[in-house]
Amino acid sequence: MHAETLHPPAPVMRTAAPAAIEARHLTKRFDGLTVVSDMSLAVAQGEMVGLIGPNGAGKTTMFNLLAGSLRPSSGEIWIGGREVSGEPPERRIAHGVARTFQIPRPFSEMSVLENLLVGAQKQHGERLFANFLMPGIVRREEKAALEKALGLLEFVTLSRLAHKPARVLSGGQRKLLELARVLMADPQVILLDEPAAGVNPALLEVIIERVVALNAQGKSILLIEHNMDMVSRLCSRVVAMALGRPLAQGTPAEVASNPAVIEAYLGGGV
Repeated sequence: MHAETLHPPAPVMRTAAPAAIEARHLTKRFDGLTVVSDMSLAVAQGEMVGLIGPNGAGKTTMFNLLAGSLRPSSGEIWIGGREVSGEPPERRIAHGVARTFQIPRPFSEMSVLENLLVGAQKQHGERLFANFLMPGIVRREEKAALEKALGLLEFVTLSRLAHKPARVLSGGQRKLLELARVLMADPQVILLDEPAAGVNPALLEVIIERVVALNAQGKSILLIEHNMDMVSRLCSRVVAMALGRPLAQGTPAEVASNPAVIEAYLGGGV
C-alpha cells in the first residue's frame, strides 16, 4: 500500500480592504480651464489624511468632486470599493460620505437643535402619506432623531445653546454645529474643509479633540487645512497639491520640508 502524498494547502489570497474613499486620475475642466489634473489620492478605512496646497491649488474642487457637487471631466471616484463618479451628493451621503464647508451657513433663524434635525436621514415623516399611514413609525423616528441630535450637541459642547437661534453662534461654534449636522447622517468618511479657519484658539482645541475622537471611532477623515500645526497634530499622512496636480505626499514633516512644496507655497502666495 503506497503512502498518500500530502500536498500543502494552497496559500490563502488576502486582498487589502478597499479604500474608504479614492480618487483615480481625476481631471476637472471649466470652459477649457483645467482646475484639477490627473489627481489621485486614497484614504484608508480609519485613516486621517491632510490635503494641503497654496490658494488656487484645486483643493476645494477636489472636495466638490469627492462629495458629488461636481462631476469629473475624467477619472473615477470610489467609495468602499464602489464606483460613484456620476452619483449626486445625496447618493454619496447614502454611501457614507459627508462634508463640511469652509464657511458654514446654518439656517440662522432656526434653533441650533432644529438645524441638526434637518440633517436626519431616511425619515418616513418626510413623505406626506406616511404621516397618516404609519404614525407610530414616524413618532419613533422623530424621537430617535431628537435623542441623537441632543447627544451630538453634547458631543460638540453646544447643549446649552440648543434652543437658541443659530445666528447667535460664533464662527467656531458654527463649525461645531456643522460637524454635528454632518454626524446626523452617520458618515464613515468625513471631508473637513478648513475647520480651523476663523476659529479662536479655545474652540479650535475643542474641534481638534472632537475630530480625534471621531477618528478613534474608526471614521475616515480627509482634511483641507492651511494650519500646518493642526495638520501635523492630526494627520499621519499629507498629500500636497499645486496647480491642480499632486505634488508630494508623506508624513507632515516630510511634506513640509519638501523643496517642491516650499516653492509652491512661496510662489502661490498663501
